[in-house]
Amino acid sequence: MRVMVIINPAAGIDRPILGLLNKGFHDAGIEWDARITHKAGDARQLAKQAAKEGWSIIAAHGGDGTVMEVADGLQGTGVPLGILPGGTANVMSVELGIPADLSAAVELLASKDHNITELDLAKAKDMNFMLRVGIGFEANMMKNADQEVKNRFGLLAYAFSAANELRNLTSAHYIIEVDGKKVEADGISCMIANSGNIAIGGLRLSHKVSINDGLLDVIVFSNANLLTLLNVGMAVLTTGDGTISDSVQHWQGKNISVRSQPQQTVSVDGEIVETETVEASVLPHAIKVITPAPAQTNGNASG
Repeated sequence: MRVMVIINPAAGIDRPILGLLNKGFHDAGIEWDARITHKAGDARQLAKQAAKEGWSIIAAHGGDGTVMEVADGLQGTGVPLGILPGGTANVMSVELGIPADLSAAVELLASKDHNITELDLAKAKDMNFMLRVGIGFEANMMKNADQEVKNRFGLLAYAFSAANELRNLTSAHYIIEVDGKKVEADGISCMIANSGNIAIGGLRLSHKVSINDGLLDVIVFSNANLLTLLNVGMAVLTTGDGTISDSVQHWQGKNISVRSQPQQTVSVDGEIVETETVEASVLPHAIKVITPAPAQTNGNASG
C-alpha cells in the first residue's frame, strides 16, 4: 500500500501532522508521501496527478473544501479517498464515522480492516459538491462567519454567526423543480442535500437523506416560529443528536432546480456563489472513500 496525503496548511486550526503521519504509516510498514496546497484548485490537481502516478490511497488533510477538491480529482479514477479531518466543521468525516482524532484517522487508513464505500457526488453551477447547496439561512451563516473567530474558536464561530442570522430571518418563496415536476413552497431557507449531516452540534436534516442512494434531497424550512428557531439554535450550540425533520418539507430526485423570490445568498459546500437559479444533479457512486468497518460482535467481544 502507498498513501499520498494532500495537506491544506490553511485549513482549520494549525496543528503538527507530519510526525504523526510518519509514525502511523511507518509503524504499519506503509510507504507514504505528502504534498502541500497553496491556493484553491491545488488539491484537485494534486489528486489527479497522484492517481496517475499509481498511489493506492490519496488522502486529504484539511476541511470539507479540501476533501471535496480531492474527491473531485479522484472522480473516475477508482482510487479511494482517505479523509484526515483538519478543518473547522469536518462534516464529511462526521457523516462517515471517521475519527476526529488524527492519530485514529491515520490508523484507519493504515488498517487492513477498513471498508471502501462508494459515495454520490453532485453538480451545481459547474461545481461538484459532496454535502449540499444552502440557500438563505445556512449560506448567510457561512458567509458571515468571521475567519479570525473560526481560527480561535472553531465551530463556535458558526454558532455566533447563526445567532446573528436568527435575528434577521425573512421568508422567501421557492419555485422548485424535482425531475421536471414543479412544486412551490414558502420558507426561511432551502437546501439541496447530498449528505444529511450538518456536523454542527450533531444536527441532521433528516435520517432519510443518504449519501449513496443516487438521489438528492430538497429541504425547505417552512416554519419560522420560535420553536423551530430554538430547535435549530440549540442544535448549533449543543452537542446533542438533533433532528429538524419535523419542521421541513422534503422532496427527492436526481435533477433539481430552485429559484427563490426574493433572491437569497447561495453556498455550494460552503463556497458562496452568485446565481439566481440553482440547478443541481446527482452523480451516483462517483467516488470511493475509506470508511470504518462495521463493528462485529462475537460472543461478548466486539471487533
